[in-house]
This record gives sequence, C-alpha cells and structure tokens, in this order.
Amino acid sequence: MRLPIYLDNHATTPCDPAVVEAMLPYFTEHFGNAASRGHTFGYRAKSAVERAREQVAALIGATGQEIIWTSGATEADNIALLGTLRKYRERGRHLITVRTEHKAILDVAAAAEREGFDLTLLDVDGEGLISAADVAAALRPDTVLVSVMAVNNEIGVLQPIAEIGTLCRERGVFFHTDAAQAGHTIDLDVRAMNIDLLSLSAHKMYGPKGVGALYVRRGRPHLRPQPLMYGGGHERGLRSGTLPVPLIVGMGKAAELARAGLAEGEMDRITVLRDHLLTRLRRGLDGTHLNGSATARVAGNLNMSFEGVEAEALLMGVRDLALSTGSACTSATLQPSHVLRGLGLSDDLTATSIRIGIGRFNTAEQIDLAAELLVTKVKELRAMGPLYEID
Repeated sequence: MRLPIYLDNHATTPCDPAVVEAMLPYFTEHFGNAASRGHTFGYRAKSAVERAREQVAALIGATGQEIIWTSGATEADNIALLGTLRKYRERGRHLITVRTEHKAILDVAAAAEREGFDLTLLDVDGEGLISAADVAAALRPDTVLVSVMAVNNEIGVLQPIAEIGTLCRERGVFFHTDAAQAGHTIDLDVRAMNIDLLSLSAHKMYGPKGVGALYVRRGRPHLRPQPLMYGGGHERGLRSGTLPVPLIVGMGKAAELARAGLAEGEMDRITVLRDHLLTRLRRGLDGTHLNGSATARVAGNLNMSFEGVEAEALLMGVRDLALSTGSACTSATLQPSHVLRGLGLSDDLTATSIRIGIGRFNTAEQIDLAAELLVTKVKELRAMGPLYEID
C-alpha cells in the first residue's frame, strides 16, 4: 500500500484527475482573457467561465447570474459580511454569528465590530450545535445579517441551516452560510433553505486552490452587497479583477463531479469508512472521545480525543498518516481550538484531539492501516506516562 495516507481532507482535497484534465487547455490553448470580447480567444474564455458558473449554480440550486467568482471562501465571507453590513447600515447595525465559526467569519465579524457594528456570538451546546430558537432569541429590530456555517470545519457537525434560513426570511433578516465544507458533502438548495448568501471554495471539493464563489440571491427582497475592491467592474461590479479562467473551469468541473457524487451515493461510501474507523479506534482503545454530534455530522469527519496523549506527539508518531489537530488556517498558533473549547472541553482534553478527514480517494485498506497505526501509537505514548509531550 502506498504511503503516506492522506486523511486531512478538511484542510484541502487533491484535485480530481478529471478537474485537472478540464483545466489544462485553458493554460495554453484557450488562454484568452474572459473580458476580451473582441476576438475568439476572449470569447472562448468567456464561454468557459459562464459554463462553470452554471455548473456551480446547479450544485446549490441557484442560477448562473447569482454566482460571483472570488479567490476562495475567505474572500466570499468578507464580501458577504462586510459588504452586506456596510451596504445596509441604515437598516441596522447588528450581526449574529456562532462562536465556533471558521476564523474567516469570526475575524471578519470582529473587524465589523471595530467599525461600529454590534456583534452577537451564539454559544453551542455540548454537541457543537445551535438551533433556530437560539437565533430567534438573539434577533433584534436592528439585526441585518445572520451567518451560520453549514458544516463545521473542525468537528464536522451539521447546523440546521434550513430552519435558520426560514426564520431569517420570516423576520426580514439576511442569511449567510459558509458552505466551504458542505458543497460536496450535503445536498444544498438555496431556494428551499432560504439562503441569501453562500460561500464556496474549490479546493475543499477536489478542485484547484485559489478560486471560490459567492452566491448572492437575486430577486426580492433586493440584496446587493457593497464591493470591497474596485477596478474594472468585473462580476457585476461586486468583485473586480481579471478572472483566473483555468481555475474557474476547474471549480466548475469539481462542482459537476460533486453533484454527480451526491446523486450516486458517494457520501454513503465515505460514511461506511468513517464508522468503520471509529469502531476500530473504540475497540482498540479506552479513553477515546468523539467531539461533536455523532448524528448531525458530515460523512467524512472524525474529531477524536485520546486521553493522556498529546496530539502533536501522536501526529509525529504516525508520520505515515496525514492528519491535523484542527483547522489548517489556525495551525500556526498555539492556542487551544476555539471550536473544542466552545463544546466545553477542558484545555487538557483539547490538547489530545486530532481531526481525521476521510475523502473521495480513501480506501477500506487505508482506513484499516490508519486504525492499526493510531491504536499502536496511542498505546505506546500512554505507556511513556501521563500526557507525554514532545520537546
């Protein structure tokens, strides 16, 4: 079996070979600028961009006109939050989000607070979940926007975004969801779920890094965020800049594959692998904890705590497994995970937690070997003494 085994699919996913194949001609043969409409090269690039727009829209039940290209979900989150709050500040100055959101939301919310907006951070329960009732209790007459991620990037829990979307629509409040971890893993329908704004990132769904999308609902009630950057008026004036045509083509193909995978039961296969790994770990070890809801959970995620074993020591001991201790965007910090702390975990238990992300290209043989390596190494580290720490 080829090593190492990649089990960090929440941090990023490998490009699907079909995605790479779709992109290649747009680096060399069809290299035109999509804004150059006076010749064939530009026309072909523009056509490819619009086809990709429709592919991404189809994944979430939107129309192509509602898709705005960005550099990734982080930029999409910035436009969704800051752009909406600034545009509609005459309607109110209140933003609601969740304490366990990705830093791409929490840091933007903090920036909005420094601009004079009021911020409410909702606490989650012990399983990492909130309810529509929690949101309802926090709503104020001056609430402009609610932002709740669909799938948590560390613990994989599924928030009730359809219920929250319905509540927000009834109350006349805009609703945004960061769906970076959700586009390829759960069925999304922005119409049925009453979602006004939605962020996606290609590299989380087997597409290329450096491109993402923001869904902005059209129709009534009217919604048009304020742009954060200017120059050229691209993307209906909301996101200026020359479009990276090859990357956009790749995201479109990735969305097409994700839609097909959802229809063909790809998540069912990944769920079987996840549950098998969890069973092997629990059977082989005592003192294990699954962090986050066991039922309201995305297919490929396991966030596990192993009592008495420092997570960094465990990762160093299983170098043939690509795992993480949490979000790749915050792995450079030594702070305990804000998501796990939000669940009420102690710092000691948080320090023993690892994130396992199972994806499209993982096999049953890989999962069995991963279980064997983890069980063996946890036992070795525990034998060295309580909470063995690396130098």
